[in-house]
Amino acid sequence: MTDKKRIEQLGVRIPERLEPVYANLIKISHADDEVTLTFLHKIPETNLAQGRAIVTITPQHAKRLLRALSANLKRYEATYGEIKLPEDGGAREESSNVEVA
Repeated sequence: MTDKKRIEQLGVRIPERLEPVYANLIKISHADDEVTLTFLHKIPETNLAQGRAIVTITPQHAKRLLRALSANLKRYEATYGEIKLPEDGGAREESSNVEVA
């Protein structure tokens, strides 16, 4: 059975108490066998950030995540137009911050 077929048959259960979180900053760190994404909410006009979630995945899953994000963002831009980033001369938005550690 291929990975794609296995994923299509995957049943997902989301606990009733699981609440969505908002993060506008992500710290990415890694070791040889894992990649850790620390999702933070940077409080505007302060030098403070509050932790929202920590997700640790394998390097293989990180690469799959990168591919999935890339494919989804290409589809998004095809529908809604190019996403402008402040560092590329686009409009400044606090929620677009990503920190790579």
